Amino acid sequence: MVVPSPFVYWAQTEDAVSLKIDLKNVDQPNVKVLDSKVIFSAQGIGARGQSQYEFALDLYSPVKPNDGDNQPVVMRVFDNRVELSLQKSSGAWWPRLTAQPQKPAWLKINFDLWKSEDMQDSDEETRDIMKDYPGMYDQLHKEELGYRREEFKKVYLILYNLFQTIGFVYVLSVMSVRYSKLGYDSVIDTYEHVGSAMKFLHLMQILEILHPIFGYTKGGPFVPFAQLIGRIFVLFVMIECEPRMQAKPVVFYLFVVWSTIEIVRHLFYFTQLLNKEYPLLTWIRYTAWIPLYPMGISGEAYVMITNIQHFQETQIFNVSMPNDWNFIYNMPTHLRIHSSILVGPGLLFLMTHMYKMMRKRQRTEAAKLK
Repeated sequence: MVVPSPFVYWAQTEDAVSLKIDLKNVDQPNVKVLDSKVIFSAQGIGARGQSQYEFALDLYSPVKPNDGDNQPVVMRVFDNRVELSLQKSSGAWWPRLTAQPQKPAWLKINFDLWKSEDMQDSDEETRDIMKDYPGMYDQLHKEELGYRREEFKKVYLILYNLFQTIGFVYVLSVMSVRYSKLGYDSVIDTYEHVGSAMKFLHLMQILEILHPIFGYTKGGPFVPFAQLIGRIFVLFVMIECEPRMQAKPVVFYLFVVWSTIEIVRHLFYFTQLLNKEYPLLTWIRYTAWIPLYPMGISGEAYVMITNIQHFQETQIFNVSMPNDWNFIYNMPTHLRIHSSILVGPGLLFLMTHMYKMMRKRQRTEAAKLK
């Protein structure tokens, strides 16, 4: 009768190897750690149910066995697993756990522990093997899974930026094709043909405010909020709620500028997430904002200023006294204040933020050349 082997999950640091043995209700396991071999046997509940389980591993390099008062082998028994911590005889990263290249089917990699400097509690800064030894980490992933496993949030960000890139390319392509066929006549009904797509893409960009909150991207939520809220106001209030504005050429102009900005931005982020570097794209990303951002903000301000007369006529969104909340709101006054802030402090804030990003990127590139 063949005695089954339990599932064993292994991880390592430069100085130690850990084994997590997937067995429940283990009582007094028998463990022998020799120079380059680990032998384990115990009664417990595993993949085959309640049974006797055992395994033997010929290790890639020697480990320190227990010797008198010196106890480098640490075993801890829990209700649902047994953990072994082995000290390597010489500090070095192993390319694999076993001496032979072929590993048994029940031996798995415990990727959750591969970012830990020490298997024990430690106050020291942890290391990330993905950064320190990227080739080894990729090799282990491919050995275990057949492909390079990515974190969920990275896969999500790749798909998000790809979707946004394709979406804005679609908007710009439709506008370009229509203009090439119809000329200036296509400008008047731009909103009718691509307005829905533009609204959907900007609603999805609300996720970018949540990304830094949940740790998906660096920085804080204020900058993406400040950049997005103005566009949403222009798109959903200034244009969507005023049919006369939808037929004005400024809408075509704004959509071209917005789409160009977003295609460059999301395509750059997409390539960065794939660890691809394209110098031309990087240069465009950190220089195109110089003309495009003032053009976009001036277009948004123009829409607001033009709409002052329209909203004075329609009185839409105005709140007059008396009312239950003792509150008064005048949209034309709002637009005067909003547009003046947008072309003043708003533009200054946005351009300063982009300039800092550009300088930071330049310093990073200069450091790589040293």
